Amino acid sequence: MNNIPETIKQLLIINVLFFIGSQFLGNFANDLLALHYFKNEKFIYSQMITHMFMHGNFYHILFNMFGLYMFGSPLERMWGKKKFLFFYFSSGLGAAALQLLFYHYQISSVFSALEMNGISESSFQNLLNTGSYNTSMLQYVGEERLASAYTSFNSSMVGASGAIYGILVAFAYTFPNSELMLLFPPIPIKAKFLVPGLILLDVFFGFSSFSLGPIAHFAHLGGAIIGFIMVYYWKKNQFNDKRWN
Repeated sequence: MNNIPETIKQLLIINVLFFIGSQFLGNFANDLLALHYFKNEKFIYSQMITHMFMHGNFYHILFNMFGLYMFGSPLERMWGKKKFLFFYFSSGLGAAALQLLFYHYQISSVFSALEMNGISESSFQNLLNTGSYNTSMLQYVGEERLASAYTSFNSSMVGASGAIYGILVAFAYTFPNSELMLLFPPIPIKAKFLVPGLILLDVFFGFSSFSLGPIAHFAHLGGAIIGFIMVYYWKKNQFNDKRWN
């Protein structure tokens, strides 16, 4: 632990404490700290931050914290504490914002289609709250889209993955030729190829009907986009920006 940069160490400890605490508090912790859709009654503005410290299971936090340690450590050493923390939380907020916008698009597009065909707002709200609906809705919107609207409205997003994707992009942009060893298959690949490949996979799964599980692909993309914008701007203005000193 002595070799881990101080900010990375603190983030690791906080994430682990949140994870342990959430195991005892269960649904209460999820309702209070996970990120909910902004029109859901469970939404609280503070969830835009707190969701970054919540994780669904042991493997979720393990891989995220490994990514934070492995790719965040060289960035913190290069940038310093203040700049790294600003980058980390900005990427996480960007991830949350894009995922919420995606949820809003799914819900509003279904409502628009139903409203155009005379389905009342109260009937649609009943679908969002309970998951039940009048079968007449199927004439205008497929069952899969109705289910996606219900899921989006009631989803709860957890994890530091969005912030980690920002870190991945910054690492690949700053150290493009660093060779990383894959697990499956166990071959080395340069960061400038691996990270864009991961992002393309999120684009594919985000816009297709295929799924690897309850993964917030647009949160990954949001973190990557904000991370790229920041690291690109900083690289171009590195001699003029003194705010982090």
